[in-house]
Amino acid sequence: MENILEILIEWGALYGIRIIGAVVILVVGRLMRAFFGRLVERVMEKSGADPILTGFVRNLTRISILVFTVIASLGTLGVETTSMIAVIGAAGLAVGFALQSSLSNIASGIMLVVFKPFKVGNYIKAGGTSGVVEQIRIFSTILRTFDNCKVVVPNSRITSDNIINYSAKETRRIDLEFGVSYKDDLKLTRRVLERIIKEEARILKEPAPSIGILELGESAVKFFVRPWVKASDYGAVKCDLLEKVKLTFDDEGISIPFPQRDIHLYQATEA
Repeated sequence: MENILEILIEWGALYGIRIIGAVVILVVGRLMRAFFGRLVERVMEKSGADPILTGFVRNLTRISILVFTVIASLGTLGVETTSMIAVIGAAGLAVGFALQSSLSNIASGIMLVVFKPFKVGNYIKAGGTSGVVEQIRIFSTILRTFDNCKVVVPNSRITSDNIINYSAKETRRIDLEFGVSYKDDLKLTRRVLERIIKEEARILKEPAPSIGILELGESAVKFFVRPWVKASDYGAVKCDLLEKVKLTFDDEGISIPFPQRDIHLYQATEA
């Protein structure tokens, strides 16, 4: 019994200070982790950083301090940390290769948050999908289509392709084309189109709408109509104009011809 007590006293004298030091490092590290986490969060919030980026940097700071604290604590206990750091580095490299696509999504998510090519509520076309942005996450962006479907698009697909933000500007131009028969009165057609545009209250005065002949096609004379509207009115005004032009053309006797081609048959005569 005395031998065991002597061994414990000897072991306590040898490792007691190291254990106390390791515990102190863990306690201080925990306090530093909380302090610097809150500090980073406050600084980024005051600078106007996006909440998603703020949360990501805060968590990254806390994890970094935690890893440093654990390694320092083990070093105080006499554990060889050089090999441990090498193992962690190798494991991180292996995980990086295994999660290459996920890390690409994280990097793309940070780029979307920092450069802000779009924001929540915008109507965009990106990653092969169109919809209203509902959420911008670190790994993916959530879109809602017009038929109320939820689409999860990986951020790497968004940043690797063109991004069209239909809501970025307050106004948009509607590009319409109408073909009329070569037999119809072109001046009358132009007056009818001008009247339709003038009667639509949602069309902006500035920039002024433009109307003209676009092309003398194979089967029709093509008119272009390009009015400007508020971005929020784009879809509704376009549908209403298409309907009103068709009904007004019918009332005015202006025809919209189908594509047609004249074919001439020649009777071959025997020599």
